[in-house]
Amino acid sequence: MPDSPRGFESMRRAALVVALRQCSLFASLPADDLEAVAEACTLRTLERDETLFREGQRVEGFYVMRSGAVSVYRVTPDGREQIIWVFRAPESFAEATLATFESYPANAIALEASQVIVVHRNPFRELLRRKPDLALHMLGSMSQHLKHLVQVIQDLKGRQVDTRLAEWILRQSPAASAGCPAVVDLAVTKRVLAGQLGTTCETLSRVFARMKKKGVLQVNGRRLTVVDGVALRAMVNGA
Repeated sequence: MPDSPRGFESMRRAALVVALRQCSLFASLPADDLEAVAEACTLRTLERDETLFREGQRVEGFYVMRSGAVSVYRVTPDGREQIIWVFRAPESFAEATLATFESYPANAIALEASQVIVVHRNPFRELLRRKPDLALHMLGSMSQHLKHLVQVIQDLKGRQVDTRLAEWILRQSPAASAGCPAVVDLAVTKRVLAGQLGTTCETLSRVFARMKKKGVLQVNGRRLTVVDGVALRAMVNGA
């Protein structure tokens, strides 16, 4: 019966399988393997500003975003939050804790009401022991994830904040990327955006002011209006 405990469990498992299938880490897994992964998972709901884990906290597992947004960050020696990445569905994060960490090396907090799938460490590691082909698949997917994060770090180190912001805006809007006027509504606060760009709120405000003075951008709260998409592209291309 659908309202029996067994029926609810079946529905919960089916929902987890659908969500896991959307994640690149599990997208190409055979159905039986995906069902086995779902057995190692639970669903957790987070309120806005609720902490998922803290640096130094014992590892529970890794996570797959089902909805919302979670910021993973570290606190610098001078007390600033350095955002590593903001994760949204269907991205996964903290996979490295499966093998290399007993505690989380960073912090994670929900930027809005969110749901995450918790892939529990111990049952998932046991599953990998039983299914070595699954472990090989995971290594391939994780290497691509790591390659992406390394590229992000290289971009942060090698480019001026103005260029990083211009590139970020172009990624948000196909119209702006094509050189046309466009409107981009920030899904995060300016503080979070500054952290993603590897800078401070003060520096980001100065960059916005420079772009406004050049006639490239207008800023109204969380709404960015691209006035000159061609100039924005030129900033990214170094022209």
